[in-house]
Amino acid sequence: MKKTDVINSELSTVIANMGHMDWLSIGDAGMPVPMGTKKIDLALSKDLPSFQQVLKNILTELEVQKIYLAEEIKTQNPEQLSEIKNTLPNVAIEYVPHTQLKKDLARTHAFVRTGEMTPFSNIILESGVTF
Repeated sequence: MKKTDVINSELSTVIANMGHMDWLSIGDAGMPVPMGTKKIDLALSKDLPSFQQVLKNILTELEVQKIYLAEEIKTQNPEQLSEIKNTLPNVAIEYVPHTQLKKDLARTHAFVRTGEMTPFSNIILESGVTF
């Protein structure tokens, strides 16, 4: 039995297989996932688990050097943006239009679906190195 926080076997496998500058995405319950992108569906019900719960869980195992967020989060969900900045205070942020973020999901190793029900609660995590 694993001793670390990520016990979902699919998610743990994806993280273990990532290298430097690979992408993993996390999103709200409504984010469309491109055909061909692995989808790890953790959503149980409305807001369960939350975007922040899943993000914090993943960060226990994944080194992140940069994140990508939808430009629209600044005005449409500033509370979530503030939480993301607090969770990842020393990580570079690149803002892109939401339409581009949706297209970029095709380049991620997987999309992790949460039960989050707030707008633009989507992120792409770019993996860093631990050395």
